[in-house]
Amino acid sequence: MVKLNDNRVLITGASAGIGAACARAFAEQGAKLLLIARRGDRLRELSDQLTRDHKTECLCVEFDLRQHLSIPSMLEQVPDEWRAIDVLVNNAGLARGVAKLHEGDLDDWDEMIDVNVKALLAVSRTVIPWMLKRQAGHVINIGSIAGHEAYPGGNVYCATKFAVRALSRGMKMDLTGTPIRVTSIDPGLVETEFSKVRFKGDTERAKLPYKGIIPLTGEDIAEAVVWSAMRPAHVNITEMVIFPTAQSSSTLVHREEKA
Repeated sequence: MVKLNDNRVLITGASAGIGAACARAFAEQGAKLLLIARRGDRLRELSDQLTRDHKTECLCVEFDLRQHLSIPSMLEQVPDEWRAIDVLVNNAGLARGVAKLHEGDLDDWDEMIDVNVKALLAVSRTVIPWMLKRQAGHVINIGSIAGHEAYPGGNVYCATKFAVRALSRGMKMDLTGTPIRVTSIDPGLVETEFSKVRFKGDTERAKLPYKGIIPLTGEDIAEAVVWSAMRPAHVNITEMVIFPTAQSSSTLVHREEKA
């Protein structure tokens, strides 16, 4: 088992949901955290909490990952010691809407592709060479069951997560012969702000995907992320699909009606 104390962990989309849960889980293991997200106030609140509870060393970077062309220069500006990244968690991602393809919104498509694919590429393109220079590192991409099977209304979002799955496989192939590990963690229904973002603030509609089930939590996924990072150096968890017990596929979910 790999000890994570004093490891430097970079987490994108760290201000809420799975990203924030990963930050807490790595902090519990004694890691040092480079946290990147658009909402700086939430990042600072999380950093303060982790410093208070675990004496975690945190570096917060407020940045909109849609600006993917500026990601390399943003990362190059972090202090030299923070470039010694042991674990990169490419967590940032979102869905927008459930429109049919022929009724879709091009701005929504651009946002999903920019964050889910282009930002992941830009962060990885910058950080992996740092890992190769040190001959150490682990890239963990947060994918989705949407990257294994498309579903109605998911068209472009599913396409971005299929891309994440393909990129994870491609990264591992390109890193063959190096000690750098690559993992894709692919959840089903996780109750975070995901649906609220997808439905653009419609909180009642956002509750519907989780109605009648006990969904996964961000903490469930964070536990899997940290467990993957702590495997012995010769073990690479390539892909992990995680469902709530009530879910069997992207569309097959058993829902219990409340009495």
